Amino acid sequence: MKNKNNLVNKTGREIRVFSSFELKELRSENGETQDYVHGVPVVFNTPTCLWEYEGVKFYEQIDRHAFDNCDMSDVIFNYNHGGRVAARIRNNTLKLSLNDVCMEMEAYLGGTEYGRNLLEDIRGGYIDKMSFAFVVDVDGDEYDAATHTRTIKRIKKLYDVSAVDIPAYDTTSISARSFFEVEYEKERKALEQARLREICIAKSKI
Repeated sequence: MKNKNNLVNKTGREIRVFSSFELKELRSENGETQDYVHGVPVVFNTPTCLWEYEGVKFYEQIDRHAFDNCDMSDVIFNYNHGGRVAARIRNNTLKLSLNDVCMEMEAYLGGTEYGRNLLEDIRGGYIDKMSFAFVVDVDGDEYDAATHTRTIKRIKKLYDVSAVDIPAYDTTSISARSFFEVEYEKERKALEQARLREICIAKSKI
């Protein structure tokens, strides 16, 4: 699963776009089309490479219980994290469910012209990927320096699950860079200090 796009803004909101996430139109048992779409915006416990620097790959994964205390009171479904709302939890046109593998969503798009137009784009295969926007809770993530993996343990708020076409942002993630550069600098300094200690010890034995 390759991540295509990650962003963070000044409020701490992060966006994840995964190229393998599927968004598909729902059909009834007799094959008739409906005004609903189904998608998987989040997959759990699956390390994904978000950034690579100097040959070192940095990974991120979402813990299975990251949404246990998350505010999902009014999540919306929209297009490319902008524009009009196509469905939302508050009016029961969007439903989210969690299992041990992923988060799944079902959205009713027949209530507005905007939603119906978005459904037609999904039906035609023009839009077939998903993304989600969220904020990590304070101390809600852990970093394993040995594997260069960030694990998001607690998500404070989920803002939206979004249908996306081609990720609109640079594949070198702003949010990933802001997090992993700090951790990588810590690792480099620790290694440099270890080398200096080895040099000092070696000189003391001469």
